[in-house]
Parts: sequence; structure tokens; C-alpha cells
Amino acid sequence: MSEPMLQVKDLMVFYENALAINNLSFHVNEGEILVVLGSNSAGKTTLMNTISGLIWDMKKKEDRKGGTRITVMGSILFDQREILTVKPTERVKMGIVLCQERHPVFRESHVLENLKISGYLNPKKVTKQRIEQVFELFPPLIRLKSRRAGLLSGGEQQMLAIGIALVAGPRLLLMDEPLLGLAPMIQADLANSMVRIREQGITLLVTEQFARPLLPVVDRGYVVENGMLVFEGTRKELRENPEIRSGYLGI
Repeated sequence: MSEPMLQVKDLMVFYENALAINNLSFHVNEGEILVVLGSNSAGKTTLMNTISGLIWDMKKKEDRKGGTRITVMGSILFDQREILTVKPTERVKMGIVLCQERHPVFRESHVLENLKISGYLNPKKVTKQRIEQVFELFPPLIRLKSRRAGLLSGGEQQMLAIGIALVAGPRLLLMDEPLLGLAPMIQADLANSMVRIREQGITLLVTEQFARPLLPVVDRGYVVENGMLVFEGTRKELRENPEIRSGYLGI
């Protein structure tokens, strides 16, 4: 059996004396759609920032202004390479791309400009090809390509945010609460789009508070509470666990 694409081992993240991630270990296999479930303040966003490397940018800013001390310990292996201290820009070049929650788009720029900006590291031909793939994945964006991103609806901005991440050329796409605050029909559409993204050879690691829209498409899942792993299992095991059903599926 081949080694996992991503291995997180004994990860610990402190903000001052507060423990955000507590001795967390898990893995993501190549070609999976994997979900990490957790309530608010469970540590999901900290986990994604640490895997993507953004935690180091945050640490630098806090150190510069004498703010919150951030400490990161443990191990993150990507393709068997230790990347815990690798810069976020280098991780993007390796194929680790984060799609953050709350639509981090360039609000004053048009949809097409947003997508082009994301491809600045690529040859123009590659960027053009990936933008065409984004429009195939999200047809509503085609008619919106000349509209300012700040004027899009929540669902349209989320499509664009995912598109921006895809133009960067991920092998591992990190999606931090992509369904948050969206209407159920849009949630279902975005969940189905994850399957089509996987068909492009991209592995997905997704965090969410509420699992029901994602359950039909994920392969496995982990549940995190207070930064600690409390459950792991297949889609079937997630669905059949009474505590998961009541806490994260609303059943």
C-alpha cells in the first residue's frame, strides 16, 4: 500500500498559553475527499492554516507587533517530505493550495481578473487552460466574468474562491468551511463540484461544522473537538454513529 499524500503527526499549536491543536495525528490518501468535522473553535481553521503554512505568516506579524505568541510543534509530511517550516509560497508550488472561508476574493477586480491573478506563477497558456476548466466546473461564472467580485452573491463568491484556488494548480486542495452560510441547494451543488474536482486528479481536504451536504461525496472523516481527534471513520461509519448523527448531521 502506498504512503499517504499528507501525514499530520503529533501536531500542537499554541496561541500564547491556549492550546488550539492538541497532539493531532491523521492522514489523507491521494485521490480522497476527506472531511474534518468540528464545531466553532474546534481548531479547524488553525489546522488548515498550519497545513497551508499561513500560520507562519501570522506568527511573523504577531512577533513584529509584539502580539500573541504562536508556537507550532509536530510534523507535517507531504509526499514524504517534512514541510512543517516550509514557507506558504513554497507549499503552493508543491501543490498545496488553501481555499479560505468567507470568500477571500479581490472585491474591486472582475471575476476574470481574479482568476488571472491566481495564475501569476504559471505560463499564460496554463493559466488560460485552467480558467476554462473553472468555467466548465462553474458555468454561472461565465456570464459573470466581467462583474466585480464584490458584487457577487455568497454562492457566486464561493464558486470564484474555489476557482481561484484551482487556477493555482493544486494537487491537494484545502477547503475551509466552503459551505458556511450558503443556501441548501447551493451547498449541494458545491458538494457535487468536489467530485468533479477529484476527477481532475485533485485530492481534497475539507473542514465543516455541518456534515449532511458533504456526506454523499466524502470517503472518510475525522471529528475534532477542542483541537483533539475524537472520532475517525468511513462515510458509512460517520453516518451510523449516533453522536455524529445528532451533532453533525442534524438527524
